[in-house]
Amino acid sequence: MIRYYARERVTIWRRLRDAILWTLSLLLLLSIFWVVVYRFVPVPVTWLMARDRIEGRHVTRNWVGLDRIATVMPRAVLGAEDAGFCSHNGFDVAAIGDAFVSNAEGHKLRGGSTISQQTAKNAFLWPGRSYVRKGLEAWFTMLIELIWGKPRIMEVYLNIVEMGPGIYGVDAAARHYFNVGADKLTRAQAARLAAILPQPIERDAANPGRATRRYARRIEKRVRVVKTEGIDFCLTEARG
Repeated sequence: MIRYYARERVTIWRRLRDAILWTLSLLLLLSIFWVVVYRFVPVPVTWLMARDRIEGRHVTRNWVGLDRIATVMPRAVLGAEDAGFCSHNGFDVAAIGDAFVSNAEGHKLRGGSTISQQTAKNAFLWPGRSYVRKGLEAWFTMLIELIWGKPRIMEVYLNIVEMGPGIYGVDAAARHYFNVGADKLTRAQAARLAAILPQPIERDAANPGRATRRYARRIEKRVRVVKTEGIDFCLTEARG
């Protein structure tokens, strides 16, 4: 009798183990399929867009290809957010280390996220700082780096990033703040858009506060550096 119950217990645990492994394998394949689809299809909605719509806020977005976005715009976000974008594999180890030390010392929380990580989070996940979400973010970051490549990552990022209340993507933002399309942005305008990214709800690109205006001027200088030093080489090569 004891042996019978022991065998039954082993059988139950094996079935549970197999069910867990099968579920994980299915989720793994589904996540890869999801990323492959978004390689070719515009991201239809993000968590933040869904939140805005649920709260009754009008959502404005206009999906445009990277070739229809002025080159100063990706250069501005590289200068402001991730100068190593073309060189790293999705993760800036030095920035992550600095953020970890800063947070551990009790300073203001820093993320240390690359544009690739931000794109993975915005396209596939929800806001938050839990270990589960950060783990999924790392997984999706690796997938988009492998399956999408840098130009597609930048294209998706510039089309889904939040840039104001209910405003998503640089084309919608360019039209809202400056009444021009993304392809007509000047260096100063692109710098202002990049300057509001850390706090898109509180900051206004058309009428920036003193601190935002100073930050935008610094970004504008960085745009020149990105161009002259070829920091955006992975994007300029794709444009031909």
